[in-house]
Amino acid sequence: MDAVDGTEHYEKTSFEPPASLLTIVLDTNPHAWALLQPTLTLSQAVANLLVFINAHLAFNNANKVAVIASHIQRAEFLYPSPHSSPPAPSNGTPNTPHDADTQMGDAPSSAPKPRLTLNGPRGPPSTNGSTPSLPRSNTAHPTDDANIYRPFHQISTAIFSSLDHLLVSTTTASLSSTNTTALAGALTLALTYTNKQTVLLTPTSSTTGAMTSSLNAPVPLASRILVLSVSAASPAQYIPFMNTIFAAQRLQIPIDVLSLSGSSSFLQQAADATNGTYVSLDSRHGASGNGAPPAHGLLPTLLLAFLPDATSRTHLISPTQASVDFRAACFCHRKVVDIGFVCSICLSIFCEPPEGAVCLTCGTHLRLGSYGARPAVVMRRKNKKKDKGRRDGRGTPAPG
Repeated sequence: MDAVDGTEHYEKTSFEPPASLLTIVLDTNPHAWALLQPTLTLSQAVANLLVFINAHLAFNNANKVAVIASHIQRAEFLYPSPHSSPPAPSNGTPNTPHDADTQMGDAPSSAPKPRLTLNGPRGPPSTNGSTPSLPRSNTAHPTDDANIYRPFHQISTAIFSSLDHLLVSTTTASLSSTNTTALAGALTLALTYTNKQTVLLTPTSSTTGAMTSSLNAPVPLASRILVLSVSAASPAQYIPFMNTIFAAQRLQIPIDVLSLSGSSSFLQQAADATNGTYVSLDSRHGASGNGAPPAHGLLPTLLLAFLPDATSRTHLISPTQASVDFRAACFCHRKVVDIGFVCSICLSIFCEPPEGAVCLTCGTHLRLGSYGARPAVVMRRKNKKKDKGRRDGRGTPAPG
């Protein structure tokens, strides 16, 4: 009877793929998008990004998405929208977790907000003389149109509403103060949101209530981060940026990068360290005048290179980087350097020897040795060439 075991008949085995969480970091730098406006506008990029988001959600009903804007001096969630709360359902029943996830991005209808004009194709002028804004669908009754899938409509409405609020709240003083975005802060928000969603989906023990950390347990959530970059990361953010890379590497969260303009060495290192995918459209479509990618090349790149998750990429051939720029930024002047001085204790990087030979980070006294001294040049000794044979007959006598 010991050989008879029927416990496997009562075990629930799920062969479904785990849910996938896609966190998109959208670079909303106004200075960079103004330079890209002749070939690719912000409205066109957001429209292509929404098609990519809909394709990700259509793969699995349990897939999730989050969009974070990396803006001037701050990073803010676009979806789930922080400016609205989930509305009450029409039948009076409480919202389910699925309804809360899809409805939390609906635009509030309490007071009309000023409509912001995004750079893009302009429509015909209105009769009252105002500038037409980006076309939107009706947000009062999202289920009236049977041709629109409700979760897709709610996500697009929430993203456009949050993006309008973000751009309207941007002041002229903040634009003139800096031309870089808070990319490190946006990645930190992405990792925090990913960790929160992973904890919520991780099964807990029924007796102690503690989190189960079995190695054989299935992965509750396959997470990844996609950075849509239009500007290079500031060297001043090198330390927090590298901390986010190490945290993502520890959590096994790949960071994918799609660079639309320029090439950032920090983003290349992030994709290489976390086994992500780095694609630069600026180098592929550089024949458009100012090096900006055309609008028709963004959506195919998103669908072909970044739509498969980490589980599917094991069966596919993903785009790889030909070379990675591993240059670092110094801790003293925040400049990207090729050759520098490294502290042997805290591994801080300096572009020149610090004052007093003292590390600015840990205070360790550095021994530079004979740095700056003129190297001693030792002349190489020349060997005299021996004649293989002499004509006078004199040579080494043969033995015996």
